[in-house]
This record gives sequence, structure tokens and C-alpha cells, in this order.
Amino acid sequence: MSGGQTLTAGIILAAGEGTRMHSAHPKVLHTLAGKTFLQRVMTSVTALNPELTAVVVHHQADLVAQAARSYDSQVRIVRQDSRPGTGRAVQCAVDQLDGELRHDGQVLIAASDMPLLDADTLHSLLDYHVSSGDGATVLTVNLDDPTGYGRIIRDQDGRVLRIVEQRDATGTELAVKEVNTSVYVFEADLLRQAVRGLDDSNAQGEFYLTDALETARRLGRVGAFAAPDPLKVEGVNDRVQLADLAKAHNLRVCREFMRQGVTILDPSTTWIEDDVVIQQDAVILPGCFLQGHTEIASDAVIGPYTTLIDAIIEPQAKVERSRVQETRIGARANIGPWTYLRAGNVLAEDTKAGAFVEMKKATIDHGTKVPHLSYVGDAHIGHDSNVGGGSITANYDGVHKNRTEIGSEVHVGAGNLFVAPVQVGDGVTTGAGSVIRHPVEDGAMVYSTNDQHEVPDWKPAWER
Repeated sequence: MSGGQTLTAGIILAAGEGTRMHSAHPKVLHTLAGKTFLQRVMTSVTALNPELTAVVVHHQADLVAQAARSYDSQVRIVRQDSRPGTGRAVQCAVDQLDGELRHDGQVLIAASDMPLLDADTLHSLLDYHVSSGDGATVLTVNLDDPTGYGRIIRDQDGRVLRIVEQRDATGTELAVKEVNTSVYVFEADLLRQAVRGLDDSNAQGEFYLTDALETARRLGRVGAFAAPDPLKVEGVNDRVQLADLAKAHNLRVCREFMRQGVTILDPSTTWIEDDVVIQQDAVILPGCFLQGHTEIASDAVIGPYTTLIDAIIEPQAKVERSRVQETRIGARANIGPWTYLRAGNVLAEDTKAGAFVEMKKATIDHGTKVPHLSYVGDAHIGHDSNVGGGSITANYDGVHKNRTEIGSEVHVGAGNLFVAPVQVGDGVTTGAGSVIRHPVEDGAMVYSTNDQHEVPDWKPAWER
């Protein structure tokens, strides 16, 4: 912050039920681009290095508090009582934290239902507040359609006179396009005084934080800072708004990657979460979901219709119509279509996991191919081996998961079953339909037989 000022506290309001979401889950724990609303707002607030961060909870308080602590173990949890309203939430926070709020610092108050609220916007708000000398500053936004929002009414000097809710606004006030975002900065001492006198003597029977601005105006000056980007301060009240906001945000993410040299053939069907990294000249085909901490290297081709979750894709690899989770795919590897790579796989360069292949905790060395219709779990296959279609590593004995070790330059016949734990040496060839239960030495050829029996004319005469 400028001017050597101290951000005493960041207070995040997360007590509301969010009835318009029509959900059994707290609104603040719904997600946008892979992170909950609460996590996103907490991350932005803590980026300003407040002396303390507090989250006010009430509806499903234990669940919200648990989530908040998982995002920041040092967060302070404030429990709002049954008296409703944002003003009451801040009263409870000030009462609980009062002894820790510096008299010469600022307090940031932010709603937790603005999932795209970012640290840059909050930095700009704080800098404006400090330079203006105001006792309180409201973060506002100008909307082409302000319907439903509280209007910001300013005086001739540009200071905030009041915030008028739509149902209470006159025709002239309804024409105002600058609206309240429910994000504020107060001088700590002024906040104490402003919330002390709040009550619920209004039509809704709630404690309104906006009423605190009336007291703040009597004791000092109230300013307003208009956010430059409306998307960053857009709130979410229902699932329609959530879908619209997610789509708008995702389009920006896709366009930024395209400007950096990534080919995204159809941004409208490509969904990319915030922590994904994509290098230039990668190609993303339609219908892809890129999630978690996925990393995609240059010249890789992903899709169409592929989901990557915490996956690492190395240069020139191709992943088509597949689901890949917590797996590293080496350079020039070829994955899919219809491949399911569960957590814990490492596929080296020039490998293949083809159609209808499933892998879990498998290590596949360079040049090895598992072309189709196979399951490889808890296994290691050496380099330049080939696994015939329909082969399975039987890794589970009903109690434990057991390892299969298959060497390098091994030719596995179709329809093989490896009953783990088992080891197969280098250069081995196995016959089609073999069941491998015992160790196989290097260079051997192994097969198993199952006598074939034929019973002619076995059906009753009337069925022939």
C-alpha cells in the first residue's frame, strides 16, 4: 500500500444462505473455474497482506469455517448470531476482533459472492482510499443495466451521500448507473463508531452495512472508487448468473492463451481453469476441459473431447478423446481415443496408450505400446515392449494391490492375464491367451494351455 499505511484487517462476509442458488451447499462453496467463491476472495484479500484475515460465518458455519481454514490456516473465524444482515456480520467481527484492530489502520470488508474479485482491484481501491483521505470508501461499478443494485448517490464534490436500494429509489435515482459492490474500506476507528449504532428498524428487519455509511459521513467523508472492470466485481446470486460469469471469464482466459501463441480451435467449448499452464504452439481442439495444475508443453495436441486433471503433457504428445488425471505423458506419446489414465501414471517418450486402455499407477518406459483394450495397474513395463490387445494385470487379490514387472523388448500376446505379484524378464515373448502366474526368465517364450474340449450334438434333438 502507498503512504506507509497499514491494512489492519480483511473481513470477508460468508454468513449468508444464498437461497436463490436453491442448493444444499453454502453459496460461498460453489465453484468457478475450479475454486470456490470463498477461496477466490480469500486469496485476493490475503494478497494485500492484512495483519489479520477474518471470515464471518453463520449458515452451515462449521462447513464454511472448515473450508476457510483449509485455504488459510491462520484465518480468524467470526460467528454471526441469528440477527441477520451484513451490518450485523461486521458488528460481530468488530466485537470479536476489536482489541487487534490498529487505530491508525484500514479495514477492508468484502462480500464472498464475487468470485472474480482480484487483488489488483483491491489494491487500486486501497490506494485511492489512502490518497483521498476519506474515512470510508465504497467500491462501485458503472453498469449499463443497474437493475436490482443499490445506487450510489454522490454530492457535488463527488462524495457519497447515500446508497439507495432499488425499491426505495426515486425515478431520478433509478437513472443512476453507478452501483454498490458491497466492498468497502474503513478507517478502523471510524468503523468502530459507524457499526456501533446499527439496528434493524427497517422493512426487512436486517442490519444493513450501508447504514454505517450514514454515520461515517457525519463523522468524516465517504468516497467512492469505481472498479475499472465490471466483470471483476460481479456478484453471483443464482446459477444463471454463475453460468454467465463462468462463460465470460473462461472466454477471457482462452483469448489470453491465444494471444500468447496457443491455438484454441473453439473457445466456446474449451474450459480452462486458472492454474493451467499452456506453452505456445500447443493446440487445443474442441470439447476439452483443462483442470487443476495441468501443464501442456509446446506442439502438444489435446482433444477433441479430452479432460486433463493435474496432468503434465510433454512436447509433441497427442491426447485424443481421453480422460487423464495426475499423469505425466512423455514427448511424442500417443494417447487415445477412449483412454482412461487414472492417477499415478508416468508414460515416457514415444509411448502409446490406445483405444479403450485404462492405467493406474503404471510406469511405461520409452517406446512401449499398449495399443488397445487393456488394463495396466500397479505395474512397470520396460522400454520398447508391446502389449497385445485384451491383456490385463490382475493387481488385486481381494486384500492387497500387487505389482507386475514386465521387462524391456517384451512381446505380449493378445488376451494375456498377469496375476500379480509377478515378474517377466527382458526379451520375453508370451503366447496369446496366456495366464502368467510365475516369474519368467529373460529371453524365454512362455505360454499356457487350457485344453479345448468339443462335445458334438450336445443340444437336445428338439432344439437342433
